[in-house]
Amino acid sequence: MSYRLANKVALITGAAQGIGKACAELFAKEGAFVFVTDINDDLGKRTAWEIGPHAQYLHLDVQYEDDWDAAIRQIIKEKQYLDILINNAGITGFQEGFGLQDPENASLDSWRRVHAVNSDGVFLGCQKAIQHMKQRKGSIVNISSRSGMVGIPGAAAYAASKAAVRNHTKSVALYCCEKGYSIRCNSIHPTAILTPMWEPMLGTGVEREARLAQIAKDIPMRKLGAPDDVAYAALFLASDESKYITGVELTVDGGILAGSSASPKREEE
Repeated sequence: MSYRLANKVALITGAAQGIGKACAELFAKEGAFVFVTDINDDLGKRTAWEIGPHAQYLHLDVQYEDDWDAAIRQIIKEKQYLDILINNAGITGFQEGFGLQDPENASLDSWRRVHAVNSDGVFLGCQKAIQHMKQRKGSIVNISSRSGMVGIPGAAAYAASKAAVRNHTKSVALYCCEKGYSIRCNSIHPTAILTPMWEPMLGTGVEREARLAQIAKDIPMRKLGAPDDVAYAALFLASDESKYITGVELTVDGGILAGSSASPKREEE
């Protein structure tokens, strides 16, 4: 059997659940050794345990450079190299209780805290990966969002931080080309992916089903995506199958950014 990531070493941030967990599970199945990193140690350790011998948990709070240095040191000590980085960790500011997130009422502190994780974390991850991949080759995949491509009035800091991820990806890609490093850097822009982040907004029982149906009506494919839909996109960009692709942005959104208002209406609607 041919594995798409055979003998590769991957670091995935925010991998205790959701999209990060789906990436970790899929990458391990495809032959990679995966370092599952998160700030939720209990959940992260459980994820690594569920994946099995091809995974190990490391604590990593992406907004802190010391955490990055410690994680990278451990990876190099144990595996000697790093092939793949998936910068997935991110926050919205809502679940964290940072208050209103619109441009008029968001606090400067909440703005900075969202950017510290979403933007600073990606900057640090890319920087550390470049320093350790440049002698070999590697792939960096930054998980941005549809929110990084369009305005989100009620989530200003999140949208701005994801736009920063989108553009920094291109800067990293071009820099690595300019320096002659065999490092590719691409971004993925998911939306309408059913992850734990959605659960507080959905409710339970009949109410949950009604809300899911309402959300699906605005998606051209008429359904929400699953975390593994994003994981398969990340797998392609992480593998050598995408060896001539760098600096691109890949949307995983059921057709939303193609123009949902132009999607065909169905008779049952």
